[in-house]
Amino acid sequence: MRIGRLILTVVTAFTLLACNPPPQSSEVVASKEDSGNVKDNVPRNCQLTLGFDVWEPYQYVDVAGRIGGLDIELISAVAEQMECDINFQQGTWVSSLEKLKNGQVDILLGASKTESREQFALFSESYRTEEFSLYIRKGDKKRAAYDSIATFVNNNSRIGIVDAYFYGPEVSMLLDGSATSKFFVTSIMGELNVARLLDEDIDAFLEDSFIGASILRRKALSEYITAHGLTINTGEIYVMFSKKTVSDELLTRFNTALDEVKNSKQYEEILSRYSR
Repeated sequence: MRIGRLILTVVTAFTLLACNPPPQSSEVVASKEDSGNVKDNVPRNCQLTLGFDVWEPYQYVDVAGRIGGLDIELISAVAEQMECDINFQQGTWVSSLEKLKNGQVDILLGASKTESREQFALFSESYRTEEFSLYIRKGDKKRAAYDSIATFVNNNSRIGIVDAYFYGPEVSMLLDGSATSKFFVTSIMGELNVARLLDEDIDAFLEDSFIGASILRRKALSEYITAHGLTINTGEIYVMFSKKTVSDELLTRFNTALDEVKNSKQYEEILSRYSR
């Protein structure tokens, strides 16, 4: 076993011990300690059920059973502004999407807007953008000086990506090119690219900026891997609501509260906390 896979194996073992989510059918009522969106224990008139999957750092359950994450904190702040309570119901993305269609859950987070989804769902205004960062080995001065993905490829540098992810038009064009596609190495999950970079099987990898920062922080790899500085914005991210249970009036209230949160210091503080 080479050093990259050894480091990931050891640290992942501790991560698994530290992350013990409840069964996927569990339903948890948000409390002030859980997500900061409830001021007291008195139920409010506005009750929303939010379906979520464990997807760190956006949505997760800690060892104490508290639900947290970037998306959870942002939407909890909006719910607080609306004076709404949120009930959290854990499941896979696929099962939660089906429940949203049927009106068994009201909200899903981290959604891209598509025509097919608009048949059964309402969408909020965008609450964050999806951004990918390029990561390289720390101390790699040669590649740190490259100023674009194309420059990496033109200098025979191999870039790790996750299969079926969309990384923007520039990367798509390079992936379609017969002379350039060979410099992209695909994997089924981002953490395999971390091991490959440490083992020098690749020279860089692309990862969601918040997920990349979370991986380096959780696995204590900041001494070995660093963000290059190149970023790719691939689109807007929305909250999705069930048309069966959420009215246009409630959506308007949500968007008004979302706008207030996005223009507050709290919004920047939440984003900053998860980007380090």
